[in-house]
Amino acid sequence: MSMILFACVVRVRDGLPLSASTDFYHTQDFLECRRRLKTLALRLTQYPGRGSAEGRDFSIHFSSLGDVACMAICSRQCPAAMAFCFLETVWWEFTASYDTTCIGLASRPYAFLEFDSIIQKVKWHFNCVSSAQMESSLEKIQEELDFQPPVVLTVEDTDIANGIMNGHTQIHLEPAPNFRMEPVTALGVLSLILNIMCAALNLIRGIHLAEHSLQVAHEEIGTILAFLIPFVACIFQCYLYLFYSPARTVKVVLMLLFICLGNMYLHGLRNLWQILFHIGVASLSSYQILTRQLQEKQSDYGV
Repeated sequence: MSMILFACVVRVRDGLPLSASTDFYHTQDFLECRRRLKTLALRLTQYPGRGSAEGRDFSIHFSSLGDVACMAICSRQCPAAMAFCFLETVWWEFTASYDTTCIGLASRPYAFLEFDSIIQKVKWHFNCVSSAQMESSLEKIQEELDFQPPVVLTVEDTDIANGIMNGHTQIHLEPAPNFRMEPVTALGVLSLILNIMCAALNLIRGIHLAEHSLQVAHEEIGTILAFLIPFVACIFQCYLYLFYSPARTVKVVLMLLFICLGNMYLHGLRNLWQILFHIGVASLSSYQILTRQLQEKQSDYGV
């Protein structure tokens, strides 16, 4: 009998199913486990990171990272390391195929049903390839599980009757695993330095103007904000480059827009070359943020 029986990809914030494997099992116990999996999917925000729900014949395993979670129903004989190794592989395949904007905008269940073929391929690989061939990957996952054990529930704890959760399992909230970004490039370091310099210039000019405008008309407030808002935008651009953030593209566009509008408003206090310099630095930083992706996962799963 196969170790991994069913898998699906869901959106963490609302439990919306995005894709799932084809279901070939129709026993009463399995269908009941499927129902409990759907209930658990709606409450994933309570269980960050990895978790398992143990039942009599089946186990539910889930792994969430960012706004995407992968869930699987496995036989009780399936080692936890294999289940989480499988879920991590599916997560990487899914996030490599669809960006966060598409995932966030999905409004109907199974909007990415075509991903079923990838889930089936990965599932077949883990069910058919011997553990010895995946030894290094399983050892790595097992080390992570030993260092940071997953939340352990019983299958009954995933059921909600009339809005009341059965059982009293204590929930151990754990920080979700960190995203691993690609290494910083020389051009990226240059963009950070220039961005910090532009932020400092905006902050100094804004504070200086504010100190000399306490008794001046309210028209000066707009000019002060035109310095301070780009300052905040520059700092946030530095953050977006150094650390991963969901909906990164939208945030980058907004920061670039704030900087451009602020500098256009300052026409007269800054000459054309100064404005072009600030907008150019912001554009370079935006490009560096968007081109620095999550680090490619080095896998030997053969999928």
